[in-house]
Amino acid sequence: MKLDKRAAGLIVGVAICGLIWVAPLAGLAPISAEGQHCLALTLMTVVWWALGVAQPAYVSAIYLALLILTGTSDTATVFASWTKMQMWMVIGAYLIAAAVKESGLGERIAYWFALKFVRDWRSLVVSVFALTFILSLLIPHPFPRAFMILAVMHAICDAAKMSQADKNKVGFLVFAAAGPGSMFFLTGDATLNPLVASYASNGCSFMQWFLYMSVPMLVATICTLALGLFLFKPEKEMDIDFDEVRAKQAALGEVTVKEKRTVVWLVIAIALWLTESMTGLNIGFVTLFVGAALAMPLIGEVLTPATWNSVPINKLVFLTAAMGIGTVGGATGMNDWIAQVVLPSSVPSNLFVLSLLIAGITVIIHMFMGSVMAVLGICVPAFLAFTAGSGVSDIAVAMMVFSAINIHYILPFHNLAILVGEGEDNAGYSAKDAMKMGIPLTAVVFVVVLVEAVWFHMLGLM
Repeated sequence: MKLDKRAAGLIVGVAICGLIWVAPLAGLAPISAEGQHCLALTLMTVVWWALGVAQPAYVSAIYLALLILTGTSDTATVFASWTKMQMWMVIGAYLIAAAVKESGLGERIAYWFALKFVRDWRSLVVSVFALTFILSLLIPHPFPRAFMILAVMHAICDAAKMSQADKNKVGFLVFAAAGPGSMFFLTGDATLNPLVASYASNGCSFMQWFLYMSVPMLVATICTLALGLFLFKPEKEMDIDFDEVRAKQAALGEVTVKEKRTVVWLVIAIALWLTESMTGLNIGFVTLFVGAALAMPLIGEVLTPATWNSVPINKLVFLTAAMGIGTVGGATGMNDWIAQVVLPSSVPSNLFVLSLLIAGITVIIHMFMGSVMAVLGICVPAFLAFTAGSGVSDIAVAMMVFSAINIHYILPFHNLAILVGEGEDNAGYSAKDAMKMGIPLTAVVFVVVLVEAVWFHMLGLM
C-alpha cells in the first residue's frame, strides 16, 4: 500500500519519537529521563507540524495529552500559559479585530487612506505597507488585516483596469507586508507577539515592545518595500478611475453607531496600552475587557454571541502547545541539553558574532521546520539557556529569534501569512512569487538582526 505524505509523516514522527526516547543522549550531555521524553515528544510534534500530518491544533492536542499521560510533566506546567495574560490577550484581540471588521470601521479607514494617497503603482505599494502599519494598531491579527487591505487594493486595481497578473503582484505584496508590519506593536499579532513577550524576565509593556522593535522593523519594512518595488513591476502604468472607488466608499453610507462605539473603545484600549507603565493595568486583561465590553448593551452592542466563532479554539490549542514546549522544556532540562549539544561551548563576546549566530542557526532550523511557532518553541528556550549569565537580556534574544523567523521565508509554508494568501482563491500569487521575494529577503534577515544588535546595545539590553 502506497502511503501519502500525511501517513508517511505520521510514521516518521513516531519513529523519531521512539528513537529519541531510548537513545543514550546522556552520553552527549547530562539529561533527565523527563527531559529526554520531552525532547522525543517535541520532535515528533514538530515533524508532524512541518509535514502537515493533521491540522496543527490536533497535533498540538496530542502533544499536550502525551506530556501528561507519559508522566513527562504535570498539568500545572503544561497549561501554565493559561495562568498568564498572553492567552487572554489573544482572545480579547480576536474580539477587537472582529469588531473593527463587523462594524465596517476598518474598511472605511482603508478606503479613505487609499483615495487620499494612491495615485500610481509606487504609491499603491507604499500604501499597502503604510496601511499595514496603521491597521496593525487597530486589528490585532495579520490575516483579517491583510484580507481587508486586499479587498480595498483590489477595488483600486479594478478601477485602474489592471491586469490579473498585476493584481496578483499587489496581492502578494499585501501579505509580504504582514511580516514586518505585524511586529511594530505588541498587539500587531495577537498570537505570536505575546508569546515572544512572555520570555521577558521582567515583563514587556506595550511601550517597551514598540521601543525595542520600532527601529529594527522600520529597517525590515523599508527593505521589504524596496525589494517589492524592484522585483514586482506593473505591466503598464496605472490609470485609476477614482469615481468608481468613491462609489464603493459611498456605499458604506454614513458612519454608524457601531463604528462610533468601536472607535471609542479602540481609543480607550490604545490609551491604556500606551500608559500601562503608569496605570499598572495588565495589557492582556485590558484587551480582554475591551473586547468583551464591545458586546455589552448601551456601551457596546457591536459584537454578538456569534462573534465568539471568530475566536479560533484551534489557534488557542496550538498556542498552548507552542508555549508549552518552552515551559516544559525548561522544567525538564530539555532546553539546557539542547543548548549544550547544539550551541558553542561559550557565548561570543562580540555582539555582532552572537547576533549572526542566533540568526544563522534559527534560519537553518526554520528552513526545515517551517512553523514559526515550532521554531520559536525550540530556539528561544535553547538560546536563553545558552546566553544565561552573559548579560544579554532574555527579551533581546527572543526578539532576535522572532525577527529571524517571522521575516524569513523561501516557500509559502515558511510563513503562515504568505501561506494563507497563496492561491487563486485568495490573493492570487504562487509559490514562485514567494521564492522571488524570499530568496533576497533572507539577506534582509541578517541585516535586521545586526541592526537589533546595535539598537539593543544602545538600549542596554545587550
